[in-house]
Amino acid sequence: MGLRLPSPAAPSDPEKESFQSVGGIVSVVRRRLRRILLGLVALIVLFSLFHIPARPAHLVESSTYALTLSRPPLPYQNSFLPLEQARQVCSTQEFEIFPDRKNHRKVYDLFLIGTELDWLEIRLNELHRHVDYFVIVESSRTFTDHPKPLHFQDNFERFARFAPQIIYRQIDFQGMEDNSTWEREHYQRNAMYDLVFPSLLGSQAPALNDVLLVSDIDEIPRPSTITLLRNCMFPERTTLRSRFFYYSFQWEHDGGDWNHPQATFYQGSFTIKPEDLRMGRGDWDISNSSWHCSSCFETVAQMDDKIGSFSHTEYDRPEFRDPAEIVRRVRNGLDLFDRESEKYNKVDATVDLPQYLKDNNKRFAFMIDRDPENANFKDFP
Repeated sequence: MGLRLPSPAAPSDPEKESFQSVGGIVSVVRRRLRRILLGLVALIVLFSLFHIPARPAHLVESSTYALTLSRPPLPYQNSFLPLEQARQVCSTQEFEIFPDRKNHRKVYDLFLIGTELDWLEIRLNELHRHVDYFVIVESSRTFTDHPKPLHFQDNFERFARFAPQIIYRQIDFQGMEDNSTWEREHYQRNAMYDLVFPSLLGSQAPALNDVLLVSDIDEIPRPSTITLLRNCMFPERTTLRSRFFYYSFQWEHDGGDWNHPQATFYQGSFTIKPEDLRMGRGDWDISNSSWHCSSCFETVAQMDDKIGSFSHTEYDRPEFRDPAEIVRRVRNGLDLFDRESEKYNKVDATVDLPQYLKDNNKRFAFMIDRDPENANFKDFP
């Protein structure tokens, strides 16, 4: 059998080869585009699963949640609600129920104290059945670096019955970089976490997902709000918007809710620090979930002291510190500093205020009624 020779190659077609080359490139491009699109789809799915959309400011909550807030406190609100009731409460905010219901979920209430012993009394009495621990931080200097008494330490006997729930720390301002007014405020606020939580032991020690409330002392979460937070899975940056009063619960700020306090949960070294939590953008807003009464003082001297120690040093002027002028403005619901944007509407002060104030309305008349000639200031005239 003779040797079989290969068939001669067919003559090449330059036009066809060019078409095949272009087609191959198109095919490769299509495959790469398909991979990119599939990757984008996967990212979108993951984003939708784990991203919690931000809520608009001054959100008006559903009537269901408004009713929840108005209900009287339950005797067992320092523990989990029954499952079905917890499900109803959490659904008002589209939250899931907190899953680990076998172990107690603690609530820590973190705040600074200056001179506001009346507010401390109201806060402790209003919330002691609903939180586990009050974290109180105090300094012997104001934000403006003036010396001041340690009011809480000096008056501890007044609050001794709450001692098992109080975690108290004193701080100074050593070691700060620029030692400015705002830096001192930020430092002291973060001290509520940095100088407290790493050293807590035993029953006081935090567990993952324990609730942390970050407030000024005159920003009080409603007890029903704390019940919601304890029972539900809420975003790590949750704003507890406050109904905003000025001078007393008789004057309501014209302009919507106050955007504090804040709530987060313990995540070990990943826990959001108080200053970042307070000043950063929130993930979720709950309207009318707290009370805030700014400059609700018993004495003109306290009002003057606040102006003098305020981080806003531009307001520390003689015309704003005159006692008679302070009384006139408080009685008539006029802004202390002539700010055009700050307006206040007179309301019925007996309708919406902490229960402890309702029960002690005569003692705390200055927080409810500013109509008398002395605006119910104890030290005027």
